[in-house]
Amino acid sequence: MRQLYHNDLENSQIAILVAVDTGEYDVEVSLDELAELAHTAGAVVAGRITQRLPSSNPATVVGVGKLQEIKALAAEKGAELVIFDQEMSASQLKNVENETGLTVIDRTMLILDIFAQRARSREGRLQVELAQQKYILPRLIGLGNTLSRLGGGIGTRGPGESKLETDRRHIRRRIENLTQELKLLEKRRSILRNRRKKDELQTVAIVGYTNMGKSTLLNALTRSEVLAENKLFATLDPTSRGLELPDGRTVLLVDTVGLIRRLPHHLIEAFHSTLEEAVSADLILNVCDASSPDASEQLSVTEKLLEELGVKGTPIITVFNKSDKLPEPVVPFRPDSISISALTSEGLEELKEMIARKLPGIRQKMLLKLPYERGALAGELREAGGILKEEFTEDGIFIEALVDQKLVKKFSPFRVSPPQRPL
Repeated sequence: MRQLYHNDLENSQIAILVAVDTGEYDVEVSLDELAELAHTAGAVVAGRITQRLPSSNPATVVGVGKLQEIKALAAEKGAELVIFDQEMSASQLKNVENETGLTVIDRTMLILDIFAQRARSREGRLQVELAQQKYILPRLIGLGNTLSRLGGGIGTRGPGESKLETDRRHIRRRIENLTQELKLLEKRRSILRNRRKKDELQTVAIVGYTNMGKSTLLNALTRSEVLAENKLFATLDPTSRGLELPDGRTVLLVDTVGLIRRLPHHLIEAFHSTLEEAVSADLILNVCDASSPDASEQLSVTEKLLEELGVKGTPIITVFNKSDKLPEPVVPFRPDSISISALTSEGLEELKEMIARKLPGIRQKMLLKLPYERGALAGELREAGGILKEEFTEDGIFIEALVDQKLVKKFSPFRVSPPQRPL
């Protein structure tokens, strides 16, 4: 296969998309998404072919006549790549390639290719390679060297773009090694999460469908400059930034990997440790595209995955983003929801206030100097049972207390540093 050079349409691979319509889902919507995935990988989509069948042909996915139609359309359009909108077996991939003389990949290979391009951190690269190895292992029989082409084009890239051996024992060993490495990284991530809990630093996770503007929202809320592109899976590695809330609290805002319809299960498994940022969060922002007719389904995809990951009882705010694309403001149809535009900053202050209201209250240790005329404030702390130490002096009342986060802003003017007056 010819090497792909990104952003150079003359050298991009030209692809034909193929889908079997069994009536299980909207094939046209799914093909639209497949076209976006292909574009993200660097392909130019030249045509689509669908066939209505009760189920996929076990040998070639589509019928023999349809294979000839694919071959003819590819010749007409100068296409060399066929992308099927489903996961295929090794024999199906081999049979279709033999019949058409074209390079064939499936939906999973395409997503893995994009993940391989996007992974930046060591953990991300390991997760992608683990998913690739798990995908390849059951497809070795009957496929021979077809899957050993790594680095030759869309669907064949991998971390480091090194050549992949097709020896089953080698792949199994590699899977074991990758799993062990990821367990170590997951353990470190777990230690960091526990430290945050110990320091009473609350976490807000941004989750949702891919390309919903999650990274743009993170940037807008925290005034940071995380990469935000109008492409699927622009963010693969979790990114964290501090967010100051209107009540004085500072929380950790975490941007997570985007989701997609029919995300392959081994991808979910590989990225489990990354997605656990959402599981351990104190609050979740479920972001969808308010301008999309599929907004409701996008939200459902996220909710289903969160349920699979074991998220229970965590407060969730539904965020209808991209309201600037609508002629009229969207009226959220769910409780605990808000309409915003991360691009224009519309509704962001209201969102921060909603986050502050929905976050469970925790207490922060503070050293305070209260003047005697504000003695009522000391009474408020005593009533809440948060005073650790108290000392009456000529200058006022020095108090070391655990202050509810919602009251931190109220007591901040009276805060002093330890060297000023140790208790």
